[in-house]
Amino acid sequence: MKPLPVIVGLGEVLWDVFPDGPRFGGAPTNFVCSAVGLGRGQFEVVLASAVGHDELGQLALAALNDHQVNIATVARVNYPTGQVDVTLDEHGHASYEFASNTSWDHLPWTNEFEKLANRTNVVCFGTLAQRSDQSQRTIQQFVASTPPSCLRLLDINLRSPFWNQDVILQSLALASALKLNDSELPVIASFLELRGSDEAVLAQIMERYSLKVIALTRGANGSLLLRNSGGCSDLAGQPVNVVDTVGAGDAFTAALALGVLRSLPLDDINRWASDVAAFVCTQAGATPRLPATLCLPQETLQ
Repeated sequence: MKPLPVIVGLGEVLWDVFPDGPRFGGAPTNFVCSAVGLGRGQFEVVLASAVGHDELGQLALAALNDHQVNIATVARVNYPTGQVDVTLDEHGHASYEFASNTSWDHLPWTNEFEKLANRTNVVCFGTLAQRSDQSQRTIQQFVASTPPSCLRLLDINLRSPFWNQDVILQSLALASALKLNDSELPVIASFLELRGSDEAVLAQIMERYSLKVIALTRGANGSLLLRNSGGCSDLAGQPVNVVDTVGAGDAFTAALALGVLRSLPLDDINRWASDVAAFVCTQAGATPRLPATLCLPQETLQ
């Protein structure tokens, strides 16, 4: 039997502490939980991360198991499991305050990480988890160790003060796909000295870094996808009753990754990813159970 394609989320696992209590989260974690829900058992979905020897670490592993995520490469380290205080404004948009020196700042490079990298079909990695030297080295070594055919999806995540130009440039050089939002694009364009419309700037980034696909999310203003073959999909936003926006971008990224892996038409990927993100916005927390109507259609899985 042919092995299932391997989808990896690489980076932080943490607890989002809302005013009404903690909820499981972290961008790579949200990504893998969404990928499991969308893929309906057609992928092996793995998290490569670290948690502490504490109650929150044990609860994180239990939550990942509950979402049917492979946790063989979630290391246990002698640092507390990550936490972030989340504040929501009147529109449900979130701001974050991250605890320092936590488990995901100490991602170890192990034989298990290397073996996983060698068989990965899609890896989603970001910039936030590279705030420490150790995790930066591990993440970049993991991505560099994946096969040439692997979709190396960089999800830009500019959480001040936990990013710098060097990390972004090194990550772009490793990536074959990019996802960012409309507040991040002007920052990237500025230090890359790029000018023009959003589409023009994205096209320049794609050409400079030989990317296969780029996705720009614009909140209520929709999303823009470009493919290196010349395709473009510009989708308007859809009105939803927002509960909170935490995890919506990560769910969009998961649909993007699966759609690209399955070579779906760009408009179909954009519409699907937007629908998934819109649903997550209507739910509390970052990893709600996704309805069957949002799952990858069975006919594309043959």
